[in-house]
Amino acid sequence: MTDASLADRHRAVLPNWLALYYQEPIEIVRAEGRRVTDAQGRTYLDFFAGILTNAIGYGVAEISDAIRTQVDTGVLHTSTLYLIRKQVELAEQIAELSGIPDAKVFFTNSGTEANETALMLATQYRRSNQVLALRNSYHGRAFATIGITGNRGWSASSLSPVKVSYVHGGYRYRDAFRGLSDADYIRACVDDLRDVLQTTTAGDVAALIAEPIQGVGGFNVPPDGLLGAFKEILDEYGILLISDEVQTGWGRTGEHFWGIQAHGVTPDAMTFAKGLGNGLAIGGVVARGDLMDCIDANSISTFGGNPVSTAAAKATLDYLLDHDLQGNAAKLGDRLLRGLRGFAERYDVLGDVRGKGLMIGLEFVAPGGGPSPSAAATVLEETRERGLLVGKGGLHNNVIRLAPPMTLTDAETDEGLEILGESIARAQEAQTK
Repeated sequence: MTDASLADRHRAVLPNWLALYYQEPIEIVRAEGRRVTDAQGRTYLDFFAGILTNAIGYGVAEISDAIRTQVDTGVLHTSTLYLIRKQVELAEQIAELSGIPDAKVFFTNSGTEANETALMLATQYRRSNQVLALRNSYHGRAFATIGITGNRGWSASSLSPVKVSYVHGGYRYRDAFRGLSDADYIRACVDDLRDVLQTTTAGDVAALIAEPIQGVGGFNVPPDGLLGAFKEILDEYGILLISDEVQTGWGRTGEHFWGIQAHGVTPDAMTFAKGLGNGLAIGGVVARGDLMDCIDANSISTFGGNPVSTAAAKATLDYLLDHDLQGNAAKLGDRLLRGLRGFAERYDVLGDVRGKGLMIGLEFVAPGGGPSPSAAATVLEETRERGLLVGKGGLHNNVIRLAPPMTLTDAETDEGLEILGESIARAQEAQTK
């Protein structure tokens, strides 16, 4: 079967709003290491890792063996009504790694569900439905998480169970405070937070939820210390801080294991998902024990923390730690950033190169500095044609997102840079015609 006929069948029975990459969508049928192969037999170097989810890459024996061992028991599912050994072991490990005092962990199936759970905990604990979020944020596709998503392109409904107020600090490149130094930018955002609390809320806000680096929003990186400065204000009001680590967790930023650590503060709760399962569905919340235990109604999770997913996640986390993949992300991320910033000096179409570790955003601009979605679309197609898969996003859909598996090698880094350079050059040519 050709990819084209499968794409036609996809469009006939799946929603129109379910996006597909590329003018000619591809079906990935095999994978090994950091490379995937489509149904036509063409192999690509993967620099997006299933939206940061295949964090360790493909065909990792230790992870496959852990999944196979669990499958061979015949126990694929029991639900949280029964003890699950790997769930307990994984929770113990994450609680310790979190740095949150007296931490407890609840497992879900996705980042969306994790953020929904965090919002439920915070609003119950504080007895308030008021929530603060950052402009240009993205936290998921369910009812409450859409309500706190500060990016119109991903906000499917104006209805919400929470009352949200948005603060500055997410998208610095096009922020009203763009030209300020780091210290002045933080000061301006803190002043904005105070103003928002005093003018758009009743004061008794449940929580501020923030991505340490915005994901869907275009890998936007705030100055280190911003969220720490926010927490000083939050503490005056008793407001909780939730760090959305769905994309920034597990060492991907290189310099820290959790993105929030760049801000010198310990949050009250963190949400996680994506890379933990290396492709299997798992997410969760790690929070202070008193916050986690504030729910007084009955609750379970049918599939969250199931035996297969937690076995895979435990093997993934062990592999990541044993092989210092955080260190690898830091080293190769720096190498990528240096090369990409060299392209920015050469090509006007590349307006901004930002990121940390193996989480890098390339913002494309039109003459005069406005967003250029067409240039980003050109790079998406050109990289695919040359054998490299990348992501795309941003408020204006003009940001190429790079997030390779954290097992990336030096040679693969150079290969990716060469393809990116050629593709950016084509975008520059297309814009100057």
